[in-house]
Amino acid sequence: MAHVTSIGLDVHARSIKACAFNPFTGEVARRSFAYAPSEVAAWIASFEAPKAVYESGVTGFHLQRELEALGVDCVIGAVSKMDKPAADRRKKTDRRDAAFLARQLALGTVTEVHVPDPECEACRDISRALEDAREDVAACKQRLSKMLLRYGYVYDEVNERGQRKKAWTKAHWAWIESIRLAEPAAQEALDYYVDRCRRAIDEKRALAAKVAAHASGPRWKPEVDALRLFKGVEVVTAFAFACEVDGFSRFRDTATMKIDS
Repeated sequence: MAHVTSIGLDVHARSIKACAFNPFTGEVARRSFAYAPSEVAAWIASFEAPKAVYESGVTGFHLQRELEALGVDCVIGAVSKMDKPAADRRKKTDRRDAAFLARQLALGTVTEVHVPDPECEACRDISRALEDAREDVAACKQRLSKMLLRYGYVYDEVNERGQRKKAWTKAHWAWIESIRLAEPAAQEALDYYVDRCRRAIDEKRALAAKVAAHASGPRWKPEVDALRLFKGVEVVTAFAFACEVDGFSRFRDTATMKIDS
């Protein structure tokens, strides 16, 4: 929809700096807000045919949804596609950032980010939580292994063919839990690392089951099943990809997928 007034919003957790720019009259107006979407929306509505933009980032989609619900045309600009002038990069302030966004919107150079619906965003979050859980498991295993190494314990068991047995199997866990350190404090530390590792593994397993349940739902199952036709793609990977894309039909071709997300 055509607009007249371009509104740049520099958004933070507790504050919003706004700049309104009318390229037809040259009028510029600025305002500072707490993070209060209703106040921002009321101010924006006071301008002629306004449209607002803020940068993609850690603040996510909440403000965009709130402003849209209040009748404000608001988009999120892909920060990776914005070429800021050297002066703006050297003297970065919230006020300058808001003005820059207003100018970019007026020039029509903003690459809009696709805004997923709340269900899709929630599924992205649980998929990312599972990835975090995987990293937690890896970190816990590393801490446990490093402590054992400091006390001279290395798992060197071999099978009947003389091959070294894999770590983190039942046999490996039995070996770890058979270790008793002489110093009580050291044993207490070891018990902590063992317990934390066990808990992290259980948490990851529980999250994986929840992800699998969401992946089998009517919204995601067709895409997940299609992606799993590719060799090596399992449910968790397929679900994560489907959530991040949020509808393959919105891309013209694979080349477009690289830039329009």
